[in-house]
Amino acid sequence: MSDARETVLEYAPHADVEIIDKLAATYRLVLSNRDAALVSASDPAELATVRENFLKKKLGLTDSDEALDQAIADVLATMKDGKSNPRLAVYYLLAEKFGKLDALK
Repeated sequence: MSDARETVLEYAPHADVEIIDKLAATYRLVLSNRDAALVSASDPAELATVRENFLKKKLGLTDSDEALDQAIADVLATMKDGKSNPRLAVYYLLAEKFGKLDALK
């Protein structure tokens, strides 16, 4: 779990480690696959999966697809540092953006 913590803390130094650990436990099978552990910013199908499965199903958001897609784009833009987009960090930052961190506890 410490790798997951470090990854998220790199992008969100103020992050709640309890939430990071819970998120990592929830998605541990996904994280065990290197490709699935990353969010591809250039793959529309991947971005739709983040929107549908994480934002709508996990966080229960009902915003328009356009608003959710823009939020994903905003988070990915803040992470654009030449590195990959770790799924846990993307999920944490999205939950934080929408004020839904408690949904991950």
